[in-house]
Amino acid sequence: MISYIKGSLEYIGEGTIIVETAGVGYSIFVSPVTASTLPPLRSQIKIYTYMNVKEDSISLFGFNKMEELELYNKLITVSGVGPKGALSILGFMSASQIIMAIVTDDIATLSKAPGVGKKTAQRLVLDLKDKFKNEDFVQSIVQETGGEVDFTSAGDKAEAIEAMLALGYTRSEAVKAVASVYKDGMDTQAVLKASLKKMMR
Repeated sequence: MISYIKGSLEYIGEGTIIVETAGVGYSIFVSPVTASTLPPLRSQIKIYTYMNVKEDSISLFGFNKMEELELYNKLITVSGVGPKGALSILGFMSASQIIMAIVTDDIATLSKAPGVGKKTAQRLVLDLKDKFKNEDFVQSIVQETGGEVDFTSAGDKAEAIEAMLALGYTRSEAVKAVASVYKDGMDTQAVLKASLKKMMR
C-alpha cells in the first residue's frame, strides 16, 4: 500500500496530477479543491494517497492532509460510494460540511454532490452518523483542515443548535441532541423543544 508520495509536481490536469519520485511518475486522481491548493509545477510536494486495486488497474487518489484521507476512507466504506464518488463528495463540500450534513441528517445537501442521489445520501447518514458523533474525530478534521463547521445550510437544525449553544450546551452536545430528535417537517421551535427534553432525561 502506498501511503504517501513525496516528489516533484510535474503535471496538473483536469482531475489528475503527476508526481515524479526516484525517476518514476505517479498519476494521481485529485479533487478540484486539492488541485487548486497545489504549488507551482516542479515544486516538491507530499501528497497522501489511497491505492485502489482492481483486476485490470491500480489507481491512486491523493489528498493534501492525512485528515482528508481519513475522511475519504470512511466515505468509501459506504455501499454505493466508490473511490471516485468519495473524491467527488470531497470536491463538492469541505470536510467540515460533510461531517455536519451527516451528523444532522441533511440528506438534501448530501444529495447535491455529484453522483450522490437520495438513497446514497441516506446510506451515508445511516452508516457514518454514529462514527461522526465522536467529538475527537470531528474536531481533528475541523482543526486540521482549517475549516469551521458551517451551520448556515442546515436550516431549522442549525438554528436549534445555535439556540442550545446560547443556553450553555457544548457544540458536540447540541449537534448530537438535534441529530437524534430531528424529523422532516419539524421547525426550529419543535427541534429545540425535543432536543432540550432529551438532554433533561
